[in-house]
Amino acid sequence: MPSLYPRATLKRIIKSHQSKALSKNVDVLIYLNCMIFLQKLAQEANSEAEAGRENVIEKRHVKAALEKVLQDFQG
Repeated sequence: MPSLYPRATLKRIIKSHQSKALSKNVDVLIYLNCMIFLQKLAQEANSEAEAGRENVIEKRHVKAALEKVLQDFQG
């Protein structure tokens, strides 16, 4: 089964930014969290565009949605 992302590269990036020992599959959790964040951001930006009766998602829609999504993901 082909990989969805460059797992070795992601592990290397995580390891270079973290001095503590991490779980074996932490890269999968980080990747999934990132994908959920991007999906939520796209959905919120789409809602912003639809609220303004526009068919195209623009930069301002993403910026408005970003504030909402970051509040949801703040933990």
